[in-house]
Amino acid sequence: MLSRRYVAAMPQPLSLLHVLPSFDLDARGARVARLMTAFGDRARHRLIVADATRLAARQRVGKGVRYEIAQEAAPLAGKPSLARYEALAKLMRGHDLVLTYDWAAIDAVMARRVFARGLPPVIHHEDGFVDVEAGGLRRDRTIYRRLALSAAHALVVPSRALERIALETWKQPRARVHRIGNGVATALYAERPEPRALPGFVRNERELTIGAVGALLPHKDLPALVRAVGGLATRFRLVIVGEGPERAAIERAALAMGIDDRVVLTGSVERPYRYMGLFDLLALSSTSEQMPTPVIEAMAAGLPVVSPPVGDVAEMVSPENLPYVTEHHGEVRLRDAIQDLADPALRARVGAANRGKARAEFDEADMIARYAALYAAAAGDPAGLD
Repeated sequence: MLSRRYVAAMPQPLSLLHVLPSFDLDARGARVARLMTAFGDRARHRLIVADATRLAARQRVGKGVRYEIAQEAAPLAGKPSLARYEALAKLMRGHDLVLTYDWAAIDAVMARRVFARGLPPVIHHEDGFVDVEAGGLRRDRTIYRRLALSAAHALVVPSRALERIALETWKQPRARVHRIGNGVATALYAERPEPRALPGFVRNERELTIGAVGALLPHKDLPALVRAVGGLATRFRLVIVGEGPERAAIERAALAMGIDDRVVLTGSVERPYRYMGLFDLLALSSTSEQMPTPVIEAMAAGLPVVSPPVGDVAEMVSPENLPYVTEHHGEVRLRDAIQDLADPALRARVGAANRGKARAEFDEADMIARYAALYAAAAGDPAGLD
């Protein structure tokens, strides 16, 4: 039986409140789940999720992590009002730190500004733009962010592109903006892939296997990738891993190009390290990205990457890979870059350089340590998550 003196001396876990649009298996959800797992018994978590039907990232939370998904309706949507701010402030009280994510949670940051007394510090995270701002920032949202973020302890962004927006457009002080890049467990991607990890796909060594990984969303512009590979002068298979509303558009594009028998849509598949090595290269056709995690995963697996110069991709890849970061909206250039990488020796050389850079710069250990230090210091317990 523990003595009262010993119990009193035991460190109490930090209480973290997360306010999210969803807890899906996108880059944001996967990262939050990974951090929750890494913090272990040093933190307990409460999640307020705007869309309670999108909770797939729960699969990534490690056993023994103490967390709950709040059942009460979270007033995250609707017109700004004092009543909504007060309701959000009420949910925030009693925690050591509030972590908010993207535009859907910005009202929680504003609540911290309006009802500051007695509320814990707030750290806001912006991962990118996939809705009405995917094609450009909206002035009304920019003004609102400036006002709300003045009450945030810190703003975290993953990419240099978002860092510039935070400093120049949202007018945030340099000391408040923290760029923490995404990271993966790079050692796992050095292991041999599982030959049958992807439903409906078995690798054929006589084909160039082109991989695309991520949610099937409009800004990924995957029909453009289908049209690009349709012009290749080599045997190929395009394997698209992910699920989303653009599936039908991708299938129509494949039919129109007459390559529907060479395009495989696997749906969402867990643990990318099991299958990334089945590809010969990773291809992106996105019109908007920040610091895409699949690029890091592909690099860690020793693959070349073909992509438009969206977000930080040109800075992420190795110098050897730079010739294959093509111009914006250029399906012909995308096709030509993929065609060049049909050469196995070239792929091996570029892939090896990418793997070395991923291990040196994008391992998740550094990412976890930086988040832990920032969160613990904001909560007033610098050793709380070490």
